[in-house]
Amino acid sequence: MKLYDSIGPNPRIVRMFMAEKGIEMPKQTVDLRGGENRQEAHLKRNPHGQMPTLELDDGSYLSEITAICEYLEEKKPSPAMIGATPEERAECRMWTRRLDLNIAEPLANGYRFGEALKFFEKRIPCAPDASPGLKMIAANRIKWLNDQMADGREFICGKRFTLADILLYCWIDFGNKVGQPLDQSNGNIVAWFNRVGERPSATA
Repeated sequence: MKLYDSIGPNPRIVRMFMAEKGIEMPKQTVDLRGGENRQEAHLKRNPHGQMPTLELDDGSYLSEITAICEYLEEKKPSPAMIGATPEERAECRMWTRRLDLNIAEPLANGYRFGEALKFFEKRIPCAPDASPGLKMIAANRIKWLNDQMADGREFICGKRFTLADILLYCWIDFGNKVGQPLDQSNGNIVAWFNRVGERPSATA
């Protein structure tokens, strides 16, 4: 297998997931800023032109971070980063879906349609007027999650560190760098963020 890698939170999620599971494979960096991901060679790998993409042993390609991580979990079940039982897997998938839709997506598009508009407007459909509202939604849902974590949970799925934590960590860390800093009044999330940041995989 080979990972087509780049800058950005989504490739980092896969790298962090791989680090937690002890998976190593060749990586090829795609120049995202230079638009290499929108050129013919990469579009054959991923017609959406997005990153990352995983090349499988049979020469086929897999994209979308949750699909890639699910595949890697099935190939190397231990340590379980999604779950070792149907109940654990369902819980992780539920939270990963919630965080992706309610925090990661609005945070990402708030940035793409705002600070990064000049970069993205020639690459994807953009709605600049939506940027402030999307940022507000992401911040609101982080506050909601902070309240959900008030029961003393160590990680999103209780005591288990999972893909849900990795996804949220990478996106909040990205937000901190692009004008959507984590509100320090969200004490439960701040403490969680610091715990995750201490893990060796956070440097992946």
